[in-house]
Amino acid sequence: MADVSDEKITEAYEDVRSNKSDTNWLLLDYVGRTDKLSVTSTGTGGLAELKDALQDSNASYAYARIQYSNDKESQREKFVFIKWIGKGCKGLRRGKVSVQAADVKNVLTSFSLEHAAEDKAEIDEEALVIKLRKAGGASYDGV
Repeated sequence: MADVSDEKITEAYEDVRSNKSDTNWLLLDYVGRTDKLSVTSTGTGGLAELKDALQDSNASYAYARIQYSNDKESQREKFVFIKWIGKGCKGLRRGKVSVQAADVKNVLTSFSLEHAAEDKAEIDEEALVIKLRKAGGASYDGV
């Protein structure tokens, strides 16, 4: 079971979700070899900045706000939950991520899309927007 008791996790989550904040992502990492998670980064630079914060040796969880438009009149804002397992992540930690993600999702509760990645190239905003449009069901451009 992942320890998500740190109040800073909830604070960072609420900050990303707030319309009054420019913060649009947060990153949670394990503290050492424990199952305790802590906020290691937040930012306002979108997925590009989030990808820079990811470490290949870590298993992490990220939460991001993505803004996109379907047409000239509509602006959408959706949230994505990302499970990151870097290529250098050790086997035992790697195995726990999928199970412990449920504990993390008890805190990071509202998102339109869950995405797993092992390589930073797999966190592509354009590809995620396509998935969000499909999940939203209100795309008028045939996607």
